[in-house]
Amino acid sequence: MEPYLLEACEITKQFPGVLANDRVNFSLKLGEIHVLLGENGAGKTTLMNILYGLEIPDHGEIKINGTLVSFTSPKDAIAQGIGMVHQHFMLVPVFTVAENIILGVEETQPKFAWLRGLGVLDRTRPEQRIRELAAQFSLEVEPRSRVGDLPVGIQQKVEIIKALYRGARILILDEPTAVLTPQEVEELFQVIRRLTAQGMAVVMITHKLKEVLAVADRISVMHQGQLVGTVAPKDTSEADLAEMMVGRKVILQVEKSPAQPGEVVLAVAGLVVSNGQHHRAVDGISLEVRAGEILGIAGVQGNGQTELVEAIAGLRSPSHGQISILGRDVSGATPRQITETGVGHIPEDREKHGLVKNYSLADNASLCNYYQLPYAEGLIRQMHAIDQHATQLIQEFDVRPANPQAKAGNLSGGNKQKLIIAREMSRGARLLVAAQPTRGVDVGSIEFIHSRIVAARDQGVGVLLISAELDEILALADRVAVMFKGKILATLSITEATRERLGKLMAGLDDH
Repeated sequence: MEPYLLEACEITKQFPGVLANDRVNFSLKLGEIHVLLGENGAGKTTLMNILYGLEIPDHGEIKINGTLVSFTSPKDAIAQGIGMVHQHFMLVPVFTVAENIILGVEETQPKFAWLRGLGVLDRTRPEQRIRELAAQFSLEVEPRSRVGDLPVGIQQKVEIIKALYRGARILILDEPTAVLTPQEVEELFQVIRRLTAQGMAVVMITHKLKEVLAVADRISVMHQGQLVGTVAPKDTSEADLAEMMVGRKVILQVEKSPAQPGEVVLAVAGLVVSNGQHHRAVDGISLEVRAGEILGIAGVQGNGQTELVEAIAGLRSPSHGQISILGRDVSGATPRQITETGVGHIPEDREKHGLVKNYSLADNASLCNYYQLPYAEGLIRQMHAIDQHATQLIQEFDVRPANPQAKAGNLSGGNKQKLIIAREMSRGARLLVAAQPTRGVDVGSIEFIHSRIVAARDQGVGVLLISAELDEILALADRVAVMFKGKILATLSITEATRERLGKLMAGLDDH
């Protein structure tokens, strides 16, 4: 019997207060797509970081083609043919595609034949090699394009080519579909299938069960640091996988009663917002959100949703139009003024706008009102009240590890998201702006977050939901507005908002 291409044997990794990997055994066959599932904090990324040399295990061993290997850095893993595409891309926006791909492995050529040891960067040969790889795997990337100008789906292809350029035979993809549109997800799966058909092997970490069953050859599930099972897609279901991940049965459908809309809590009229390139990202939008309803904004990412949310949250000033919250004009108001008006904001980018990573969970839990009672009296912070508040939220929203003094930056992505949601939903907001609220979150946490959003609606909160997940929009929204190129093409009741109709509108097509 041929040895596995890759084996991780009895891998154990302990961090302060957390046993991240507990005697994990994981294997990868030549030409297969092996999906790794698990809750946030289950140890998936730690295991992959060990296989890529970013972490050193406390115990256990790694084998490539049956031969024992040892990694002390990613350089060692790359030398063994392992590449990794991280959830947050490792690209320099101002560099070109080619410059990003050759970064760290640059070649030079003599500027003059008689000058030895001195040269200029050789761009011709790398660009030709990049074009060959792009053609071989149908990745459609132009080497001279500036990365900062590329859509996120193309940036991901750049990361894949970067791994292939370095000779990767094993490709690790950490949450590769977290920021992709449905069309980009299907393109990615086609790329992955082409890679494995040409002799590579792929490990993919994801939370999206439909995607798992669509693309995997084998599925392994981790729970609380241990690998609890490996199954074939034909032998399992979404419900079975969810139960293996969470350790209990998970309700995969949102249960909610019909909305009871009340007064208008958000009114946007003729809003125009420019992006960083001074183009109209939001082009004359008008909408209303009422108390006790969820208005979902559907659309392919990059059609103005980000700028719309930032304008409502006070992070970006509109050039024209009006934003009113609870009857008060807040156009151009600061984020603090918006917050004090009665707005909770779950930001699209939790790393940039949601948390201060070097602050503790306790400090982040009171980040929006740290200067108010009971968290402060004058200039004196009330540490007991801050810690007590954080402890309550951590328990209620199941943030792990349950340590108020832990650094927020050390949490997994899903636990960071739960901490932000706990903070924003605990302040008694009248309007909740939820942008991509379950991005990168496991199925158990998605169930919990969805139930809290519906509960807020039922308590009279108006919810503006922006999501790239069409399933999420259809499950939660009472009305759906579709954005395309900065405009709202249509606003439909949830009974009118079929997947087919929304798909046409998202592509800019007339739905009649």
